[in-house]
Amino acid sequence: MRVLIVNTSELTGGAAIAASRLTDALNHHGVKARMLVRDKQSHRVTTSPLPSQYSLKWSFLWERFRIFMANGCRKRGLWTVDIANAGADITALPEFQEADIIHLHWINQGLLSLNQIGKILASGKPVVWTMHDMWPCTAICHHARECERFHDHCHHCPQLQRPGARDLSWQVFQKKKRTYARGSISFVACSRWLADEARKSSLLQGMNVSSIPNTYNHILFHPTSQDEARRSLGLPVTGRLLLFACQKVNNVRKGLDYLLSALRSERLRAWQGQLTLVVVGQLSEQLTADIPYPVHAMGYLSEESVMAALYQAVDAFVTPSLEENLPNTIMEAMACGTPCVGFRIGGIPEMIDHEVNGYVANYRDAYDLACGIDYVLCPENHSRLSEAAAHKAAVTWNEEKVSRDYIRLYEQLISNETD
Repeated sequence: MRVLIVNTSELTGGAAIAASRLTDALNHHGVKARMLVRDKQSHRVTTSPLPSQYSLKWSFLWERFRIFMANGCRKRGLWTVDIANAGADITALPEFQEADIIHLHWINQGLLSLNQIGKILASGKPVVWTMHDMWPCTAICHHARECERFHDHCHHCPQLQRPGARDLSWQVFQKKKRTYARGSISFVACSRWLADEARKSSLLQGMNVSSIPNTYNHILFHPTSQDEARRSLGLPVTGRLLLFACQKVNNVRKGLDYLLSALRSERLRAWQGQLTLVVVGQLSEQLTADIPYPVHAMGYLSEESVMAALYQAVDAFVTPSLEENLPNTIMEAMACGTPCVGFRIGGIPEMIDHEVNGYVANYRDAYDLACGIDYVLCPENHSRLSEAAAHKAAVTWNEEKVSRDYIRLYEQLISNETD
């Protein structure tokens, strides 16, 4: 069986990492899987970049320009929505022709247009689409937030500067309907929460929607000596270390303000002199000064081995994100035996079992987030939570289980084609 996994990037972003790991996992379990990407960032032989004649720079710019014009030449919404109005035709590539299954992942920002997705469907090859956010089941947004218009038909989009009855979201929703009608797609959500949301969309009515989680690299992410990990990274050997990681620290969706409020809470006052905040990402001097604990800034980290050592070195990982599907960071931290704290949003409650292997705080409740940090750092709880976190990761997101679930889906689709 040959599977072509299509994603905009090979390694940048959560979807890219998940797609790359799935490619490796499938190859480890008897499937000939290959990635096709716009941005190749490694020397892996299982990843193919688009041929040089496919210059997608103009596709990307044309899409941004179209959004900019629809917004009345204002920047709001310019980077939070995608319309897939331009992209590459991959159907003539040998990687596509040789594949038995076409497996789409995150294909935005100029990789595939809706027209090209329609052409893929018209080829007759079975298509699987792993949803890393809500874009496949909405018109243009990746996170619908409180909006439920995608249940029926998108319009008056709250993420546009100039919403209206037949705004850009209405137009793209119409086009997606026509595109999806050209064939059958098996949608796979990374979390049960996202699968439930997708089934509510009128775009996906009559389509197969299932849920299969991402996997992780068990060779890198596993429990080990905390002292050795701290020394290898130059972190304090004594005291408690709390990790916060964010590619864009100033992204409002990542909830840094809630973390700052939690750290200032009376609930954590007893940890003064014992707790250090470790931050992956760039913090400004002003933000650092606002944090009432010592801060160890790691900057941006791209090496998985370094991130694994960091999870192994800290005592807890906190993710105050306001919008999430199934964060790789929580999976990786738990695999290393690091208890996690996060809000009750998206797929997070599926990952963290409250007070069993971490703490799930009430949504947007900074005080409850502080309670969670206190709970997982408490010596009476930490060892139990750590063991349970590592066990949950090994049982739920292991490579063999995730591969088997996808292979079962592929075989079913191929069987349906031959019947």
